[in-house]
Amino acid sequence: MIKNEKIIAFEVLLTGVHGEDLGIVETKEALRLAKELGVDLVCLSLSTSPPPCQLVSHTVLKEQSIKDKAMTKKLEKGAKVKEIRLSAYIEEHDYDTKKRQAERILSAGDAVQFIVKLEKRESQEAKQLIEVLVRDLKHCGKQDKGIQVSGKQVIAVMKPLD
Repeated sequence: MIKNEKIIAFEVLLTGVHGEDLGIVETKEALRLAKELGVDLVCLSLSTSPPPCQLVSHTVLKEQSIKDKAMTKKLEKGAKVKEIRLSAYIEEHDYDTKKRQAERILSAGDAVQFIVKLEKRESQEAKQLIEVLVRDLKHCGKQDKGIQVSGKQVIAVMKPLD
């Protein structure tokens, strides 16, 4: 990010502190105006001539850079997979609680892995439970792969919508 005296263009396309268009102004005049208002002159892009610049307060600039760093860090890490365990014979209230929990995780941008531990011969009930859960959560996520039925558990993974 290029700001203040580091901007070398002769004139800039200036936008005010509150987003108002101030037109094409000489860089010296824009810097004087920035000092007068107690803000920074920030160059938004170098690809056009004259380059678009904006008058931005110090606190807004600092908050924006912190947000950008946090977003970059989150993108580098990638999405987490959070696990939610269920039982094949779950009561309606508990089902609603687990569904809300999954909605919250998916809306935060993380994936959810549903695991239903099996006892005896519950594989059909467990598979039906997960199918209903996936259908109920279609508005905030999509199923990654099919439902996996192994010996002692049934697993399904949902990823957030892009």
